[in-house]
Amino acid sequence: MVMEIFSPEYWDRQYQEGKTGWDIGYVSPPIKEYIDQLTDKSLNILVPGAGSAWEVEYLFNNDFKNTFLLDFSAESIRRFRERYPDFPEDHILFEDFFEHTGQYDRIIEQTFITSFPPQHRRAFARKVYELLKPGGKFAGLMFNHEFPFDGPPFGGTKKEYVHLFKEGFVIETMEIAYNSIKPRKGRELFMVLRKKSG
Repeated sequence: MVMEIFSPEYWDRQYQEGKTGWDIGYVSPPIKEYIDQLTDKSLNILVPGAGSAWEVEYLFNNDFKNTFLLDFSAESIRRFRERYPDFPEDHILFEDFFEHTGQYDRIIEQTFITSFPPQHRRAFARKVYELLKPGGKFAGLMFNHEFPFDGPPFGGTKKEYVHLFKEGFVIETMEIAYNSIKPRKGRELFMVLRKKSG
């Protein structure tokens, strides 16, 4: 199972079989509130592991025109294009997150990190660091508890995330989200991390 989740075909099947419990059908309130306080509309923003890409749609509809969707599931991208045909094609990055190159002011994600088992998250943290410009920020909403099944998603803890990111980032926020949807109340952690310079 662990290696299978690194294949696009696995995620294509999740969409085709309706196994998308992580997808709430709209931009999550913690991410929406974070976006709403951003004032610089020129920011280069990457949303990796975007899935249904509700965050991408919300950003673009709110004039963040330098927003990029990244996912390696053909099915998720097909569905996004169908839902949002006006989104610019050159802002859809159909590729593996770990192979992507670029420089961004912000990386925004919801539960993407928790699609990886904990032993594979160090590579994720390194890639986020690599893709951010100096002083760039990572904003993420992730599960903050263990699951009674073998994921994905996989659980996590604040202690784990602090350990994971403390080397390359200044932790500006890392708290239980107060505005999660009701079924996830008290079980999500919202974080904003700033890339250290040098």
